[in-house]
Amino acid sequence: MGDARARGLVAVSAAASADELAEVETTLFGRKSVLGQIKQTLGSLDHEHRATVGRALNEAQLALREAHAAAADDLATAARREQLRSEQLDLTESLAGPGRGHLHLVTQTTERLEDVFVGMGFTVSEGPQAETDWYNFEALNLPAAHPARSMWDTLYLDLGERTELGDGEGGEASNVLLRTHTSPVQIRVMEVQPPPIYTICPGRVFRRDTADASHMPVFHQIEGLVVDRGISFTDLAGTLEEFTSAYFGKAISSRLRPSYFPFTEPSAEFDITCVLCEGSGCQTCGRTGWIELGGCGMVHPNVLSNCGIDFEEWTGFAFGFGIDRLALMRHGIDDLRDMYTNDTRFLAQF
Repeated sequence: MGDARARGLVAVSAAASADELAEVETTLFGRKSVLGQIKQTLGSLDHEHRATVGRALNEAQLALREAHAAAADDLATAARREQLRSEQLDLTESLAGPGRGHLHLVTQTTERLEDVFVGMGFTVSEGPQAETDWYNFEALNLPAAHPARSMWDTLYLDLGERTELGDGEGGEASNVLLRTHTSPVQIRVMEVQPPPIYTICPGRVFRRDTADASHMPVFHQIEGLVVDRGISFTDLAGTLEEFTSAYFGKAISSRLRPSYFPFTEPSAEFDITCVLCEGSGCQTCGRTGWIELGGCGMVHPNVLSNCGIDFEEWTGFAFGFGIDRLALMRHGIDDLRDMYTNDTRFLAQF
């Protein structure tokens, strides 16, 4: 009995796999096993001898079953560990290859501009890129027959069904377009937020332009809006001068030249000192020492009225300029198209 138990324990410990352990099981617990044959002879033994042999047989079988169960658990754990090892994925971050990506130059410029204006107390507002004619033109003092609409070469959308993009007028599908500027965001802000308002509106805009060194059919703008009591043209000039110094440095200043925009009155062009020659005159600025950056002016009373704001109590100013063009000026890039050709040799510089 003792020899059969010892041999069984050795066989269990020698099994190197679940299949080998399964083969050993039949030699330990089957009817033809040594212990199985001993069990069959119990009936021929006398009562006293039968009890002694039976007790020893049960102890041997229990020891072998416990050893077999423990070996089965160990082998299953080892097999599972080996399976996990063979199937594991190396998720270690690798810095090999062409290098890690980074934000696009336009995104970097947008975030810098937002940081400057947020530091001046402005909030950031966004709106849909597909707009109705009401938000993009009419609410901005540009009715259907207004000749100034020719300033924007617009892309209209054929949606196939009548739809509404907002609560304003003129929401039919035939009047849905890709916004030509981010000024519609200003309208939406004034509709839902009572003054005082200090916000900037960055975003992507669309026009039917042919791509060249200074134009793209899809580009980016940032516009600012202030509506409060007692706002004057002096506040506009001071805000733009403060922005210019904060973004370009103290060596660069701004100036305003009379101009015309339907949604502001009076209106002005916003110029800054040439960032390349710092005002001394160069080929880039046409020897004038100044570069046009964008447009600005006092918010037209009609625009305030269209948004439900009493223009006799509240006044405001607005300004806007191109983010893409600002990136070109800041980094001395000659061709706007270079930023969108996805040439990693170019993009890796910024």
